Amino acid sequence: MKDDAPATGPTTPASGPAEIDLAIGGMTCASCSARIEKKLNRIEGVTATVNLATEKAKVMYPDGVTPDDLIATVTKLGYTAQALAEEAPPAEEPAAGDTPVARRLAVSAALSVPVILLSMIPGLHFPGWAWVALVLATPVVLWGGAPFHRAAWTNARHGAATMDTLVSVGTLAAYLWSLWALFLGGDDRHIYLEVASGVVTFILVGRYLEARAKRSAGAALRALLELGAKDVSLLAPDGTEVRVPAGRLTPGDRFVVRPGEKIATDGTVVEGSGAVDASLLTGEALPVDVTVGDAVTGATVNAGGRLVVEATRVGSDTQLARMAKLVEEAQTGKAQVQRLADRISAVFVPVVLVIALGTLLAWQLTTGDTTAAFTAAVAVLIIACPCALGLATPTALMVGTGRGAQLGILIKGPEVLESTRAVDTVVLDKTGTVTTGRMTLDAAHPADGVEEKELLRLAGALEHASEHPVARAVATAAADRHGTLPRVDDFADVPGLGVRGTVDGHRVLVGRARLLADAGITLPPALEEALSAAEATGGTAVTVAWDGAARGVLTVTDTVKETSARAVAELRALGLTPVLLTGDNRAAAASVARAVGIAPDDVIAEVLPEDKVAAVRRLQSAGRSVAMVGDGVNDAAALATADLGLAMGTGTDAAIEAGDLTLVRGDLRVAADAIRLSRRTLATIRGNLCWAFGYNVAALPLAAAGLLNPMIAGAAMAFSSVFVVTNSLRLRKFT
Repeated sequence: MKDDAPATGPTTPASGPAEIDLAIGGMTCASCSARIEKKLNRIEGVTATVNLATEKAKVMYPDGVTPDDLIATVTKLGYTAQALAEEAPPAEEPAAGDTPVARRLAVSAALSVPVILLSMIPGLHFPGWAWVALVLATPVVLWGGAPFHRAAWTNARHGAATMDTLVSVGTLAAYLWSLWALFLGGDDRHIYLEVASGVVTFILVGRYLEARAKRSAGAALRALLELGAKDVSLLAPDGTEVRVPAGRLTPGDRFVVRPGEKIATDGTVVEGSGAVDASLLTGEALPVDVTVGDAVTGATVNAGGRLVVEATRVGSDTQLARMAKLVEEAQTGKAQVQRLADRISAVFVPVVLVIALGTLLAWQLTTGDTTAAFTAAVAVLIIACPCALGLATPTALMVGTGRGAQLGILIKGPEVLESTRAVDTVVLDKTGTVTTGRMTLDAAHPADGVEEKELLRLAGALEHASEHPVARAVATAAADRHGTLPRVDDFADVPGLGVRGTVDGHRVLVGRARLLADAGITLPPALEEALSAAEATGGTAVTVAWDGAARGVLTVTDTVKETSARAVAELRALGLTPVLLTGDNRAAAASVARAVGIAPDDVIAEVLPEDKVAAVRRLQSAGRSVAMVGDGVNDAAALATADLGLAMGTGTDAAIEAGDLTLVRGDLRVAADAIRLSRRTLATIRGNLCWAFGYNVAALPLAAAGLLNPMIAGAAMAFSSVFVVTNSLRLRKFT
């Protein structure tokens, strides 16, 4: 569940298996995908997942196996396979009415309707009507049903049976029986031309509607891939602008973004200020103000002000490309519940063939009515096609993950969905998750005989070398008030406690009181009072010492995000117990907890980075299933340890890589949305599978008992698949 997102195309890493995505052609049902997957997995060292809805296989293969070997294995089974190029652009799909299925459906429907009317309405039985029906039905059965017959023959040559086998055998049996009755039996009362042509037409209708629905299911990913800017105004060294394709940008290039234009790639604003609308990418409705030094994301829109941006990430490294890769990766995987369906599908068709033969013999032996026996056997063949089983999971995944991407929620894989159902506790990192993470210096308390300017100058110089939010607040305030900061020598970070180094010949310590205590430095009473006052009001106290003596206390504060209290309430409504986890002192943690509605007993404070993992494990050992929300490097291990990791997309790459769900926006409410969406998607998958299993379990006995006309069976089978896909499409309305 903690896997990294693999590359799309074939790769050869220094160690471990390589990976490749294959486009698979010719699959029509769950039996096809299960058969291909089983054959690929029989190759030593190969791990393959085949997805019917996306028509792709994701394969991991060891040294000694080549992509050509994998393609050859698929081809030998009677399907087509092609390696997908890395960073391939989204394929242009033909219009709904301009596909082979649509054309076959149009012709078949036009010819089948009169056949069905002639066969089922006795008042239309003019002399020779059966021969007219034969002329009309023949193109439908032979040309309209050609894809089924061709696939059935290919599978038969490889010793396999799939949905196409059932359709082909059923329709050809009805057609050949009708030929025998007309040419040799001289009987036009027991012909089944309406069954042969009607079943083909109904299944083509199902295929057409299914293709349209699958296209809608994948629309979110295609829209995501198409969000990027097509061209960009590149800023030449002499200051002139040149319009070039966005794909030509390299890191370090500078480009101009005018109001209303899309930002071509991820970068940093180096000139100008404005507002960036990221709604298409993150779902965030309000534009965000940006100025020099702020990071911007490709595919977002400059809502106002001329910006000059320096590219930092291009191509597959951009946030947009990584989002698309995560979504596609999730759509390719399989939930555990689907694997049971795959195992059943692998043996389902041969079992149905045996049941159909048994039905034929049983009716013949018990009633002697060959027509009734034949009708029941054909109905069994037609009703049992396992299309819905193969579509139950992937279509829901496609729609759910695509909708998530539109809302700024990236689900890494189907296993994540099953984890969201079980979690009962959500651990929230404080800084940057519950709070803004934008710390500011609130007050400076110098010791007797120390000037505030000198206190800030030395402390700010040392903190300038650290990336911690508290350190940045001190360094920024020092630089704003006193200009250029002196150089630091012998800088060292003391994890969880602070920093030390030499500034202007002084050996300086900046950090928690414990850092000074470990160095044998005690705080005078005035500084002890300042430290206690800072902690009592929820601020973070930073102690400063140099040359072996305490020199001052700095108070840094962080504001709670406006949406955090509502987010905590929403998490509680989902049945989760929120726990606040922070390295800050207990008073500061308790102040934040009160502000957002977290119980005092659910606050874990003064935790070193390496202890965050231990805190998560303690909760797990108490029998809790834990979700963790965080955004920093020091959260990565805890995110990976938790049963479910939710990484804020505004955080570090390490945190995002360790999480199972990535929340593109920095709004904690999205965590509740992510869990709701994941649970809704899993519920849809389970509903689809229940329908698919229940449909076949209920329909097969009815067909075997002779209670289903084969044509009605064909319509029911076709629309069972449409039902599954349509049910999945309801996830597009998730808000």
